[in-house]
Amino acid sequence: MKVYTIKDIAAMAGVSVTTVSRVLNNRPDVNSATREKVEQIIRECSFVGNTNARGLKQGNEVIGVVIRGRSNPFLSSLAEAILDRADTVPDNFITEYIDEKADEFLTALRMTRQNHVKGLIFVGSLIDKRVDAIRGLDIPMVFTTVNAESAALARASSVAVDDRSMGRVVAEELLNCGHRRIAIFGSNPVAGDSLAMRFQGFCDAFTDRGLSYDNTLYRETRFSFEAGYELARVFFSERPDATALFAMSDTVAVGAIRALRDLGKSVPDDVSVVGFDGVDISRFTVPRLTTVEQPVSEIARRSVNLLLDMMEKGATPRHILVDAAFRKRESIAPCNRA
Repeated sequence: MKVYTIKDIAAMAGVSVTTVSRVLNNRPDVNSATREKVEQIIRECSFVGNTNARGLKQGNEVIGVVIRGRSNPFLSSLAEAILDRADTVPDNFITEYIDEKADEFLTALRMTRQNHVKGLIFVGSLIDKRVDAIRGLDIPMVFTTVNAESAALARASSVAVDDRSMGRVVAEELLNCGHRRIAIFGSNPVAGDSLAMRFQGFCDAFTDRGLSYDNTLYRETRFSFEAGYELARVFFSERPDATALFAMSDTVAVGAIRALRDLGKSVPDDVSVVGFDGVDISRFTVPRLTTVEQPVSEIARRSVNLLLDMMEKGATPRHILVDAAFRKRESIAPCNRA
């Protein structure tokens, strides 16, 4: 009996490996006709997806991709770009989406045991929280969207933007517009991850001007449209004095813009809003969202190349910072309140 791989299923369905992965992970962003076609082929081939290493092509290495955040379109687009790159190499890629609060180490450990994974790519990692446990995996790995250099992992590379620098850029833009009471919707600011670096850079800009950031304007949130909406609705009802918002994810920013409109506030006349990531929807919101755009294709390409170099050539780990771009659009304006 022929053993099928995810690439075989994709070829028979006439779709990408990314689409098959979405179906296997029950992602909502697949149209019904395509989903039915892929599922039918999966049934006909008795394909078991990521849960059984026998479904992988013999003789090739297995690479695991762990994606933290089921509802974050930026991380999904990055994972998809990584899988698109997988189409060009002989190795097998298996993926698993996990919740923001799930333990990525346990997920990676299970993948290595069940599927004999020889290399890992972490997308949206909170590396500092489990660095000792991750070190115990002892296989080549790459962390995307977070600079893992400070973790000093002997077998880990990383690819990320300079989050601290871009956090500073966001603050400088808003300060130059006259804003001082700037809300921030992000993660735990002491977590040591990429979001904490953005916050540090943001505060650096205040310090450079002899100012101090008002920490009472900082709120923790999950990264989804719904979370951004609910938090903004409550926050701006309680803190109408805030004149700007830096949302550390475009999804949160988009939800917040809708909430502000429902509160009768104008963006940017009443509240300026800046996001982060540069997801596609940021170009189509009303107003168009000002954001920091991360180079998804470059991050994906470099991540896969770094991992393959470590797996195949024994290359020394590297930590690469790629350029992000500040996209000034319609959602920020000069502060018109004292």
